[in-house]
Amino acid sequence: MALQLNECVHELCIIGSGFGGLGAAIEAKHRGIQDYVVLERSVSVGGTWRDNTYPGCACDVPSYLYSFSFQQNPDWSRSYPAQPELQAYLEKVVDDYQLRGHIRFGVNVESIRWNDESQYWSIESADGESVRARSVISATGPLSQPSLPDIDGLQSFGGVLFHSARWDHQNDLSGLRVGIIGTGASAIQIVPAIAKDVAELVVFQRTPSWVLPRDDRPAPRWRQRLYRLIPALQRLHRWRIYLRQELFSVAFIGKGRLGLAASRRISEEVKSQINASISDPLLAAALTPDYRPGCKRILISNHWYPALNRENVSLVTDSIEQVTPKGIRTSNGKEIELDALILATGFAVSTFPAPMRIIGRDGVDLADHWNGAASTEMGLAVSGYPNLWFLAGPGTGLGHNSIVFMIEAQLHTIGQALTYQRKANINALEVKPEVEAASYAELSERMKSTVWASGCSSWYQSSDGRVDTVWPGTTIEYWWRTRRFHPERFRPVAPRFRASATDR
Repeated sequence: MALQLNECVHELCIIGSGFGGLGAAIEAKHRGIQDYVVLERSVSVGGTWRDNTYPGCACDVPSYLYSFSFQQNPDWSRSYPAQPELQAYLEKVVDDYQLRGHIRFGVNVESIRWNDESQYWSIESADGESVRARSVISATGPLSQPSLPDIDGLQSFGGVLFHSARWDHQNDLSGLRVGIIGTGASAIQIVPAIAKDVAELVVFQRTPSWVLPRDDRPAPRWRQRLYRLIPALQRLHRWRIYLRQELFSVAFIGKGRLGLAASRRISEEVKSQINASISDPLLAAALTPDYRPGCKRILISNHWYPALNRENVSLVTDSIEQVTPKGIRTSNGKEIELDALILATGFAVSTFPAPMRIIGRDGVDLADHWNGAASTEMGLAVSGYPNLWFLAGPGTGLGHNSIVFMIEAQLHTIGQALTYQRKANINALEVKPEVEAASYAELSERMKSTVWASGCSSWYQSSDGRVDTVWPGTTIEYWWRTRRFHPERFRPVAPRFRASATDR
């Protein structure tokens, strides 16, 4: 017999209010769930688009695709929206779906723990606040925890120091000698945005990136008016972009003729961009990768290479030996004096299940359960952790298409599961261990033939070389495999009651 909910236990708790968390709240409303709460550590929604406010911050997926399919925006100002526009879009989603009353801001979730007896999750915040819920959707996102480099003397630096995801707007960099560590997705946007204002900009590169041109242009007014009048035309445009992006998957998920041809085309295009923008042949050589395109994230920018060709910008490829109070000492013994140092070193995307501790049935910590291998059922659920669902979790990241598409596919499955539980009067549901194991084994085997396992070192990998972060297939396949919830792959979990004194 199902346990009855009481006023102190929510039916659903959603952690995070980025694309995933807001999508989950809308899915809950769609499924008729009224008793849900969204816990957000900050004072506003937006996730990564709230936190990353560095100069030049913009999306690298076209705006018409990087948005909810059920909440199209005909008023995008350009092909690739900048951070303020994406943040405004998410704020509008909150208002249009009247979600604000369900969001509790300033709740920094530190841990969640499953109660075997009463069958609910206890969610604990850093300041000691506790929330209880039957089901939990973790929507913390893979880009929520900045990765700090392990460099000797980092905290001894006497100038301005901050991570790109925690941009210090109180310090004006104009006229300063600025160093930036990293040449990834954030750095290629920051460098062109600040190069013209700083006195000197030193870019510290470990390995070069493949950087393709960005087809970014303002959206004409006539198109905005047309899409407002005929929304179906915008949907057709969205599907055109989606299919174009999906074609890129051939460069990532196989070693066949098509994949190699796509890799060659990317290589040729990037090398052409370098040769057209960089006048120094030594600099051009330093910017040319020697690994297969896609092994590290492929980036897009029209201004990266021209910015590196500026007289006040220099590229350093010698490894960093130490950060000193005055700057950076490289492996050749040279000390480069700096006034400010920016850490564009990305996020801890392979550190599962950070940023919070998760304790499941029998008191098992999820970090111990995974023990270096983030096994899941399609990135959604883990055995031993009833009624816990992940959005953009392990094994669902992408190198070619919109993560919002993946999130919507995941939400459809989770919504079906929650409806099934209600109709079947089941309090707790968890994926079967053998299902989780088979799913992880399949994806691990398929990963071996992808570009992410082709030999380079990247943030896709964990410290022991595993690639548990990305989906080794097309998004079409993922949608097909998650289009229906399969109750036979899950099992109900009975409550565990303590024996009374008379039973002992």
